[in-house]
Amino acid sequence: MEHVSKAVTDSSGRLDILRDIAFELAERETVAIVGASGSGKSTLLSIIAGLDLPTHGTVRLAGQDLFALDEDERAALRAKKVGFVFQSFQLLGNLNALENVMLPLELAGRKDARAAASEMLARVGLSERLKHYPKVLSGGEQQRVALARAFVLQPALLLADEPTGSLDFATGEKIMELMFALNREQGTTLVLVTHDQAIAARCERRITIEAGRMVPAAES
Repeated sequence: MEHVSKAVTDSSGRLDILRDIAFELAERETVAIVGASGSGKSTLLSIIAGLDLPTHGTVRLAGQDLFALDEDERAALRAKKVGFVFQSFQLLGNLNALENVMLPLELAGRKDARAAASEMLARVGLSERLKHYPKVLSGGEQQRVALARAFVLQPALLLADEPTGSLDFATGEKIMELMFALNREQGTTLVLVTHDQAIAARCERRITIEAGRMVPAAES
């Protein structure tokens, strides 16, 4: 991230969401992005992924300038390099657990999509739920499917936005244990947006955002 800013303008005037954000992520690093609601955390995550455009600045993923690419090229790079886990799971309701995890593999042209998805669902403890649809799965089970879908392509970068926000404490703890275990196994770089200081403390580094600005490490 090189001097990234994001502003929007509406009838009430200009709103600066992010201001001069700059940092680097190392391979295999785990980083928590923390801050109050409305501080710009989720917007920052979207810009890292190339889903949202910055007003100023440069974002490089594996050396590639994201915003020198067109939308289709960014999507292709994301498909190869980036996995996502969301607070609301974002599973497709018309697909069962196995089909949800197979989807990114099929889009990538993998011939072994069914076998690889089945293996990944077994790894997250859902080998008995392959044919179940999201509506009959618990919140914790849905997030396990989401983790399997995110990790099945072994992404270089995993972006997680409040992954335990819709879960009770005990279930959230189990999901985080699983996420960090998968992250270690695959050597993924993990960027995690969270309000939970205990979760943030488990990451190697913390980036604090206040009113769109990064707080220096000594202050955060």
